[in-house]
This record gives sequence, C-alpha cells and structure tokens, in this order.
Amino acid sequence: MDKKISVFISEEKIQARVKELGAQIAHDYQGKSLHLLCLLKGSFIFCADLCRHIDLPLEVSFLSLSSYGNETSSSGQVNFLSEIPKELEGKDVLIVEDIVDSGFTIAKLREKLQKFPLKSLRLCTLLFKPTQLKHPVSIEYVGFSIEDKFVVGYGLDLAQNYRQLPFVGLVEQ
Repeated sequence: MDKKISVFISEEKIQARVKELGAQIAHDYQGKSLHLLCLLKGSFIFCADLCRHIDLPLEVSFLSLSSYGNETSSSGQVNFLSEIPKELEGKDVLIVEDIVDSGFTIAKLREKLQKFPLKSLRLCTLLFKPTQLKHPVSIEYVGFSIEDKFVVGYGLDLAQNYRQLPFVGLVEQ
C-alpha cells in the first residue's frame, strides 16, 4: 500500500497513556493475578506494551477475531478465527482490544465468554469511538476516545498494512 499517513496520536502520547493504564489496572487488581486476553491481530502491540506496565503476576492468551476483513468498516459479522482459550476458566480476565466502535465484536465475545466460569471480566481498549457505539458495552479502561475517523498504526491496519507504525495515524484521501 502506498498511502500518505498523518500522525493522529503520537507515539509519545500513546506510551504515556499505556503506562497510566497499566498502573491503574495494577492498582485495581492489587493482590490478584490477571489474565490478559489479547484480541488479534490489531491489539498485539498495545497488549505487549500494556503488560510491561502491569506490576502483577499475569498470563496472556490470544484470540483471533475478524469483523472488518479488508474493509474500513465492520462487516457486521464476527468471525472467531481461533477457539477461546480454556485456561481462562476461573481467572480474572481483562480483554485487551485495539478499538471499540460499534461494540458488536465485544458484545459477541462477551456472549461467548458467559459460558466460561470466569472470576471477573473487564475490557481495556486503546481507542473508543463513542459516536459509533450501537451495542452497549462496558469499557473499564479506555486509552483514547476519538471521533469517527479510520485510523491505522500501533497494531491497527488497512488490509494488513501499517500495523508497524509507532503512532496512530489517519489515512490521507
């Protein structure tokens, strides 16, 4: 892909906010161990940085979901590309998501996770688009609330490109 990308949220702002989120999560789960459920592929960079700032015993699992395909908006259908990890049972689980817009993906995931005996279930997202929310979801930890713009970088992609950018950027038209 050969598109011009402008910085929307700088690497410095992201790293400062991720550090704050990690400290808040560590405070909230003090005295407990935590299991991070990283939603692939978009959340892998955020999750890696976040877990380094959570001063607790923790485990990390991965779940591959898709609702965008190669498009710039959700297809409205969530595809579970991998099985929900069995090791979540009996744990305090924190879902780590790259972006919540319609809320559809998280609503479907929480519906599936209700079948597992979890100690607790919370959500941490790097980005949240409140104006796009169509399915009410509880989000305990939000990195940044943003307007309705298509963003890439820091794990987020456009047709599998731009994930490696250290910032969140806007694709110039």
